Amino acid sequence: MRVEEIRNICVLGCGNMGSQIALNAAIHGFRVWNMDVKEEMVDKARAFTEEYLPGRVRKGRLTQEQAEAAAANISYTTDLEEAARGADFVIEAVPEKLDLKRRVFRELDRICPPEAVLATNSSFIVSSRLADVTGRPERVCNMHFFNPALVMELVEVVQGPHTSDETARLTMELARKMGKTPVLLKKEVYGFLVNRILAALMKEALWLADMGVARVEDIDTAVTKGLGHPMGPYRLMDLTGIDLHYDIAMERYRETGDPAERPSPLVVEKVVKGEFGRKTGKGWYEYGS
Repeated sequence: MRVEEIRNICVLGCGNMGSQIALNAAIHGFRVWNMDVKEEMVDKARAFTEEYLPGRVRKGRLTQEQAEAAAANISYTTDLEEAARGADFVIEAVPEKLDLKRRVFRELDRICPPEAVLATNSSFIVSSRLADVTGRPERVCNMHFFNPALVMELVEVVQGPHTSDETARLTMELARKMGKTPVLLKKEVYGFLVNRILAALMKEALWLADMGVARVEDIDTAVTKGLGHPMGPYRLMDLTGIDLHYDIAMERYRETGDPAERPSPLVVEKVVKGEFGRKTGKGWYEYGS
C-alpha cells in the first residue's frame, strides 16, 4: 500500500489522545471515524471538535472552508464495526491495559480489510504483545503521538520484529501527511525514546516527594527553572492523567514482578481519591472548570 491510498482512518478511543489524533487527521484531509464504547466520551469528543474548529478560525489558524472540511471529514460512533470495516489504517488509543488492547486487536483483525494497518498509540506496550492475536502481524506497529496530539509535533514509530519494512515506511509517511515529525525505532524497547528518558526523571521526582525531601511545587519549580523544561513532572502528570501513570506502572510491575516498578504511594493515593489531574479538576494541583 502507498500512503496516497490511505483515505479512511479509524481512531479507537474518544479520550484526550484519541479525539485529538482523530481531529488532527481530519484537518489534514483524511476521512476519520472516532469510536468509543462510552456514549459520554463520544459526546465529549464531538463537543471538543465543535468548539475547537471555530476557535482556530477566529485565531486565523484555519480558514472557514478548512474548518468546514475538517468537520465534514470526522464522524463519531460507539459501533466498532461501523468505525473499522472500511479503514485503511487504524490507530488504537484505548486505555493502557494489555488485556483490553489484545481484545481490541483481535476484533480489529476480524473486522478490518486484510490490507489495513493496525497501529497502537500505546506509549509503553510494544506491538509484539498485540500482533500475535491477529492474522497480519507484519501490518502491526506502534505509532505513538504525544499529548496534546493537536500541538505536539513528534510521533514515535516502533518497528517490532514482526513489523514489515513496508508498514514502518508507510506509518512514517502517514505521520508526515498528518503534519507530524516522525522518528523510527528499529527495535522495541520499553518506554521508546522520549518516555524512557522521561520515566527516569519521573521516578526521581516521585521519590523526592515520597520521602518528604521537597514539596511537589518545589520539585516542579526546580525542573522548570533549573533544567529549563517547559513543564515540571507533576504538572505533566496532571496533563496526561495520573491514572494513566498508574496504569503504566502497574502493567510494568505485572510484567517484571519487580517491586521497584510499583506505582508511587502518592500516585496510588491520588488514584484512590479519583484525583487524576486536569480532567477531574484536581490532581497534584487544583484546576477550575
